[in-house]
Amino acid sequence: MKTINRLTKYILLAAVSVTALSCKKDFNEVNTDPIGKSSVTASQLLAPALVNVLSANMVRNRNFNNELMQVTVDISDSEGKVFRYDVRRTWADYTWNSWYLELTNLRDIYTIANRPESLNASYKGISLITQAWVFQLLTDVYGDVPYTQANQGKDGVFEPVFDKQKDIYLDLFSKLEEANKLLSEGKGIAASSDPVYQGDISKWRRFGNALYLRLLLRISGKAEVSAQAIAKIKEIAETNKSAYPIMENNTHTAKILWNGTNSSTSVYSSPFMINVRAVDFRTPAITSFFIGNLANWADPRVNTTFGVNGVSRFGISPGPAGLIGVPSGYDAGTSILKQSYFYSDAQNAGVTLQTDPYTGIIMNCAEVDFILAEAAAKGWISGTGESYYLKGIADAINYWLPTRFTTVSDPAFTNYVIAADINWNNSLPLENTAANSSSKMQLIHLQKYYAMFLVDFQQWIEYRRTGHPFLQKGTGLANGGRMPARLNYPLVTQSTNPTSYRNAVASQGADDINTLVWWQKP
Repeated sequence: MKTINRLTKYILLAAVSVTALSCKKDFNEVNTDPIGKSSVTASQLLAPALVNVLSANMVRNRNFNNELMQVTVDISDSEGKVFRYDVRRTWADYTWNSWYLELTNLRDIYTIANRPESLNASYKGISLITQAWVFQLLTDVYGDVPYTQANQGKDGVFEPVFDKQKDIYLDLFSKLEEANKLLSEGKGIAASSDPVYQGDISKWRRFGNALYLRLLLRISGKAEVSAQAIAKIKEIAETNKSAYPIMENNTHTAKILWNGTNSSTSVYSSPFMINVRAVDFRTPAITSFFIGNLANWADPRVNTTFGVNGVSRFGISPGPAGLIGVPSGYDAGTSILKQSYFYSDAQNAGVTLQTDPYTGIIMNCAEVDFILAEAAAKGWISGTGESYYLKGIADAINYWLPTRFTTVSDPAFTNYVIAADINWNNSLPLENTAANSSSKMQLIHLQKYYAMFLVDFQQWIEYRRTGHPFLQKGTGLANGGRMPARLNYPLVTQSTNPTSYRNAVASQGADDINTLVWWQKP
């Protein structure tokens, strides 16, 4: 027995020795992935980063922005309902983590495209535009955020400082200026790497300058930078247009078409299909505010005649009494009957927003129209604002129903505007703060609200800037009936970056949803 045990030990020892020697002999060859790569190109980073950011935006648009901005109501008497302004701290984590994660990739695109062996001005420009897009979201949602030291963990910066929002905005303007110059060189990129414009650099340049207008308008009310912002808006829109091309029609809209319809070799699936169950998609009721206006206007987007298979383009299921919604902000304990809601794919395959390839909007042409309408109405650029306003309405509708109205002079469009009673009225005051009163700003921003349907947090951010459109405040609202002004910082930031967090709070104000960000403050 002892002999057998001793023999077994010798065999095991020999086996271990052979294994050790063989591992040492060809360790590198055996442990090198023959398929994977140790480096990456700018073209490989772009699409995944854009898809991931847009997917996070759409998820939060659906269950956060839409609830705050009276698109939908997740009917329930439980606590923590966003439509009642009962915003829990945990809402802050998802977008913060998603945006910062992908900013690493978007910044790396610039670094890679700036190397001598892979130099490409267009990828550098696109990197700057997409960084500006994501950082704009971060600072408008949270206020002061890590910026100059952000995404530098690999360089040993584990506790980045929080930059002031003003400084972030001014640097974003520099990024967009540089991007405009870089893209003017017209350097080609791989069409397959670009899920937005399929390699059309001229459209990326238009998007960058359109985003520039959005940001300039957002800070135009701050006295310390107002004159410079207004002057730049005029330069881009009027006095130096050839140097700053912007979006002019829906072919310029920045979007990712889902489900393989983007004419590329890649197939990108809508997050509404991946992250939202069919039953959850159709659960929220549509509000009386959102659907009421569309119904009163006989808007083509909710007219089944212009939809697919008898379903409206917005994929809305009418309530028992038709296009009827529910009031937002109602008191807990009130008996509310769910009326209209958005169809889910399980109900109407192929004709719902859940599967619609056109829901992946980054920024659309109609928003640019309404930016220019506001600038004209305020006297910053030529005109009264009417032509831009009407074009914005037409472009917003035509995005969902291409060629529904050929031009703003199309008799069908004129008849629609008159019948809907949404025509421009130049005799109205620019602003009237009385509830539900008429003004040019209310006209513009009510239509802009519908143009920005599904576009990340833009309805909420613009409401915080302007107070428009007028929203009826229900008696069941929490937070003293105040629209949240920002999201708080994620809890993990407090524990992993305590010094910078405390400095940010000391500078900006208390870390809660009612603290105004820089451009909101008087």
